[in-house]
Amino acid sequence: MASTSGAGSGVAAGRIRSHTSALYSDSQSLILEIRKSVTMMKDIAVHLERDERIQMVKDLEDGVVQLLAASDECMHLSEAIQSIGDELEPGPEPMNFKKKFDEEIAKSKARSSSHTQNQSLLRKFREAVWHVHHEGQPMPGDEQEDIVMTSTQCNLLNVTCPLSGKPITELVEPVRSMDCKHIYDKKAIMQYMKSKSTRGQCPVAGCPKILKAQRVLCDPFLLIEIDEVRSMSKQNARPDAIEDFTALDEDEDEDEDEDD
Repeated sequence: MASTSGAGSGVAAGRIRSHTSALYSDSQSLILEIRKSVTMMKDIAVHLERDERIQMVKDLEDGVVQLLAASDECMHLSEAIQSIGDELEPGPEPMNFKKKFDEEIAKSKARSSSHTQNQSLLRKFREAVWHVHHEGQPMPGDEQEDIVMTSTQCNLLNVTCPLSGKPITELVEPVRSMDCKHIYDKKAIMQYMKSKSTRGQCPVAGCPKILKAQRVLCDPFLLIEIDEVRSMSKQNARPDAIEDFTALDEDEDEDEDEDD
């Protein structure tokens, strides 16, 4: 009887893990759609600002704030659900799911960077609207930018994979630990975790976290953040500037020689 009971508990735990994994996947898809919606709302607000439809722009901003708050809550709920599924083990005593759920949500909020990410998205919305009529002018309060900077780059803990050495913008399959938030090349980190000598500890120097395969994944924020970093790098890089000026200087020297 004990064996049958134990087998039944194992089957039930397996089903719960399967359901929590599906719920996590669905919620991550929802978060990604929210991010896409915020970007779309930003573009619409820019057009409305050009037409000086101020109240509609304000309504859109309020909607963005609400969506980002919902995204934040959805992230905490999904991480709590997956954590329960990952840690569930059959035992003699039934689990207090309500208590466990509340504990996992609190842990998710404590380690989360989603608030900073959402502030960055809201700031980009406001900057896009501001620049419609104030191109080249700093937004009010930008004199404090060095203190309150919330750029996407600050949300990424490492810009290269600690195993392959590749920049995260060049990774074909980037993944991130849900626990320590470090980013890796998927193939490299999966091979690393299989090695008995490493004990699964995060390969980033000084990080004490022990990695679990089911908690190292490509979350919806990661791809968007990497794309934003890639875009920022392209905007900041102007390799032709020096060459163009050099060419102009050479042309001027040739003209002066012909005049002589």
